[in-house]
Amino acid sequence: MLRQTLAALITRAIEAAQQEGRLPAIALPEVIVEHPQNESHGDYATSIALKLARATGLNPMAVAGEITGHLPPAPEIDRATIAPPGFINLTLNSGWLCRQVEPILARPDTYGNINLGNGKRVQIEFVSVNPTGPLHVGHGRGAVLGSTLANTLTAAGYSVSTEHYTNDAGNQVANFARSLYARYQQTFHIDAEMPADGYFGSYLVDLAGEIAAEEGDRLLNLPEEEAVSRLQAIGLEKMLARARADLAPLGVSFNVWFSERSLYREGQYDTAISRLRQAGYLAERAGATWFVSTALGEDKDNVIVRSDGSPTYFAGDIAYHYNKFVERGFDEVIDIWGADHQGHVSRMKAVIEALGIDPARLKIIISQLVTLRRGGEPVRISKRSGDIITLRELVDEVGADACRFFFLSRSASSQMDFDMELAKKQSADNPVYYVQYAHARIASILRTAAEKGIDTSGDSGDASLLTAEAEQLLIKKMLQLPEIVEISASTLEPHHFTYYAQELATVFHSFYKQCRVISEDPALTRSRLKLVRAARLVLGRILHLMGMNAPERM
Repeated sequence: MLRQTLAALITRAIEAAQQEGRLPAIALPEVIVEHPQNESHGDYATSIALKLARATGLNPMAVAGEITGHLPPAPEIDRATIAPPGFINLTLNSGWLCRQVEPILARPDTYGNINLGNGKRVQIEFVSVNPTGPLHVGHGRGAVLGSTLANTLTAAGYSVSTEHYTNDAGNQVANFARSLYARYQQTFHIDAEMPADGYFGSYLVDLAGEIAAEEGDRLLNLPEEEAVSRLQAIGLEKMLARARADLAPLGVSFNVWFSERSLYREGQYDTAISRLRQAGYLAERAGATWFVSTALGEDKDNVIVRSDGSPTYFAGDIAYHYNKFVERGFDEVIDIWGADHQGHVSRMKAVIEALGIDPARLKIIISQLVTLRRGGEPVRISKRSGDIITLRELVDEVGADACRFFFLSRSASSQMDFDMELAKKQSADNPVYYVQYAHARIASILRTAAEKGIDTSGDSGDASLLTAEAEQLLIKKMLQLPEIVEISASTLEPHHFTYYAQELATVFHSFYKQCRVISEDPALTRSRLKLVRAARLVLGRILHLMGMNAPERM
């Protein structure tokens, strides 16, 4: 990766200066190379001279001068300059830039990939909910974040497994089953009362009607508890099928659908609790079992088994994470939770430590709330059902690609406004349209070239002719994709993709306006067509990483 190459050159220059006694022989801090905010300062910059000056007491401009004076010759660098108070600015070599077009084209399916993870096994869990209601837009944000992170970490050299944890045990599922039984009875005109803590959404009426159409009234002839149990199994299966169907248009799927009930059925819950007990982290109080999280720095202890003997939600999570780390041996686990789980993070980290697992191996991302807006006004009620707007309704109205891009456009930690009207616009105001139009425009250029009988394949085109400023800027922007993958993978923040995609589209549109691709000059035409092919590849790669389509026509 270019940035690492430049950092290595700076490091070699410092070491050379130290060996000659021009700089003190001190331990080097990490050399960080970044893009300067002002493009006139060069393509890359580093503040390492300022860090060394603070550590040695030397003048930072003098330190920067020694570093640039010892820079080894490198094909990537045209010049290195110094700017007060001690920044080193690097400008890339034009000829070297031209030669990067062909390496990009040589990696149509893997350009941008890096080996940050070195094959580490990572599990990403997301959209894990009680299967008692339809998926809403908040679930959609988590789904897009999780699936994009999976793409990102795979591109960064990790071995990734995606997982949906189905909360099919506990009180909420029992309430769902009893609510469904009441609605099922009502389908046959029986005056059944809904449980006070039941589920009253209209979707449950539809679900009961669907089951009644398939099963008839035979469940009414069963003892109530047996009927409720049977309806629970049927209802959960149907709700999970609906979840799969709602996520499929978004391009979201899972390697594993994990059942919470299996933890109790297969004994992993008992094993995890036993390990905590043996380590001295459990206490019995007032008939309940507590996790003594205060021993690990928490403000309070937490109940894991109620006085009636039923495990809490937290208990299930303990067993589940024991399964992830110990039973299945993942190196790292990433949980993506909704905003209502913020208070659960610290105690989850504490119990991981109590299980003898390094809590740094568990990463928890909190996906904040989404507010839907239409014409500046918040939208809360579904036109179809009168309830909350479901994920399926949102996808049906604005499209899967718009959903993915907009959900990714802000960091997970930020609350977001989703402008449904903007998401549907077919204009440059809509960032989704703007980025995808760049790809479609490239495809149109290449079709036109083919119609004119111009060869756009193979080695056709001399990239060394690509010396115009707009051409060079486009190459520079394309070379940043591996950096964006590294940043997104190391920070677990794929919103960087949306900004990069818009920047790349902007640079391409500018190139298109300034440089006539198909012209009277055959050699320049072929060269620019080669550049255009590379741009299509990079745009396609970033769209793929975001889980979006790369349209050929718009």
